Amino acid sequence: MSAPTDRSGITLQDKTALITGAGSGIGRAIAIRFARAGARVAVVDVSEDGGEETRRTIADSGGSVMRVTCDVVKQADVVAAFASVERAFGPADVLVTSAGVAHVGTIEQTTAEDLDRLYSVNVKGVFNCLKAAVATMKDRGGAILNIASVVSSIGVPDRFAYSMSKGAVVTMTYSVARDYVNHKIRCNCVSPGRIHTPFVDGFLAKSYPGREKEMFEQLARTQPIGRMGEPEEVAELALFLCSDAAAFITGSNYAIDGGFVSLKM
Repeated sequence: MSAPTDRSGITLQDKTALITGAGSGIGRAIAIRFARAGARVAVVDVSEDGGEETRRTIADSGGSVMRVTCDVVKQADVVAAFASVERAFGPADVLVTSAGVAHVGTIEQTTAEDLDRLYSVNVKGVFNCLKAAVATMKDRGGAILNIASVVSSIGVPDRFAYSMSKGAVVTMTYSVARDYVNHKIRCNCVSPGRIHTPFVDGFLAKSYPGREKEMFEQLARTQPIGRMGEPEEVAELALFLCSDAAAFITGSNYAIDGGFVSLKM
């Protein structure tokens, strides 16, 4: 893919970027944006259909892309995914861990099975990807970006298990950044507020049938800026943090939340 023509001037030209959860939502937006910035993009997702849709979107725009079906819960799958990407595009220069699942409920409404599911994907899945990325980036250099959440910083009603898992994502970010700062690996995370993704639409359809528009507007108003964010807005921040423009940034957690954390506390 040729050098990016957008006005940002930020490039990932000649970089190999592996993005988990790239079959939908924030992960998809990041994959598309990175490809437009010149990266060789590996679309990694457990969903073959979702991953293929993202791959096709990038390929149709002339991007360099491959799809890898991978369950991040399984370490062997993750190791195989990194190896497959390296054979096709060279070793990963960038990792974005966007694969994740959500859960709504207090501790009383959270079963042991719910907790195990959130831990398996949102914590162990990130661990598996970080472990593989460090192995390939150590001393060669690279950029890692984890997708956390505002719930890792403040208490949000009915998000017990989700908050637990995203808090772990932030602390894993700090640990990897500290341990590998002298090995040329940068590790940061972003903490989105409410972002308009398919999960939001599905949640509203299931929980408030017939009242989706009303409840969407109500949720949007909980962001001080007055609306939900868009996946493409998170992708712009991700692009900066994974590019050489952010070479002096590591071990940081960036809120992208319309003022939810700083303006409501």
